[in-house]
Amino acid sequence: MNEFERLAGGHIQALGVDIMQVNLGLRCNQSCTHCHVQAGPERTELMDEATMALVLGAAQALRPRLVDITGGAPELCPVLRPLLDGLFHAGLAAQVRTNLTALFEPGQEDMFEFYRARKVGLVASLPCYLEENVRAMRGSGVYERSVAALRRLNELGYGQAGRGDDALTIDLVYNPGGAFLPPGQCALEADYRRELLARHGLVFNRLLTIANMPLGRFGEGLRRSGQEAGYRELLRQSFNPATLDGLMCRRQINVGYDGALYDCDFNMVLGLRVNHAAPGHIRDFDADLLRGRLVMTGPHCLACTAGGGSSCGGELVAVQPTAE
Repeated sequence: MNEFERLAGGHIQALGVDIMQVNLGLRCNQSCTHCHVQAGPERTELMDEATMALVLGAAQALRPRLVDITGGAPELCPVLRPLLDGLFHAGLAAQVRTNLTALFEPGQEDMFEFYRARKVGLVASLPCYLEENVRAMRGSGVYERSVAALRRLNELGYGQAGRGDDALTIDLVYNPGGAFLPPGQCALEADYRRELLARHGLVFNRLLTIANMPLGRFGEGLRRSGQEAGYRELLRQSFNPATLDGLMCRRQINVGYDGALYDCDFNMVLGLRVNHAAPGHIRDFDADLLRGRLVMTGPHCLACTAGGGSSCGGELVAVQPTAE
């Protein structure tokens, strides 16, 4: 029994497969300091057409509530467009996790309109509403291009809750800029709304706060700075049992760029495939076996149960603001 299971009181069992998360590969036009998959321009790992076809077939058979597409920068994988076309024509809801700046890369000139035409929901990473903080995490020029992308998406109808096509959602994602937990999602969302509207006239649907996993570049940074032990202890001390029911691994399956099946994208980084009693590759996809599988866990899972909890869908339980 690992440290997570000890605190959780035993194994975690899946409760269904409502979301199929698909990682298209590790190529990205950025090299962010918090990236758990260590994506970057030099990475060559990408999903091929044959694997994409298997993913599409499994999604059509499973009919999940949502197909959640991630990377890297999904826009830089050639199979993104045919995958989205297939999902759209099958009547399946899809969302793409975008870093926004990839929308300005060569060959992506029509991607804004492509997303809109296929009613693709977007989850956009924007680690802060302040330029200096974004520059520290993502480099020079990223903030300006992110704002330009959000402005164009707003012009196309994204983020206009109640005033347009409700399928055109754009949620923003906040990751902490250091070895600390995210603040309460509700209060931070109010800050983002106020500041982005006042500074740039931008609107969005929701803000999602996601804790940094001690993996990938963030994990390397912790080790270099001597903060790894302290951060892992923070996660352990902040364990919140109220988050266990909402853990994303209990209601989703993750498909790696090579077709391997995982409980989450973080387990993909560690090579922790789904429990051996369940099929381990998309070619052997069996929804019934996957729905009730035991989840593969480890000490890294404590990042999802710390404080208000964390998932690809944001906070799991509301964090009350600290009294002044």
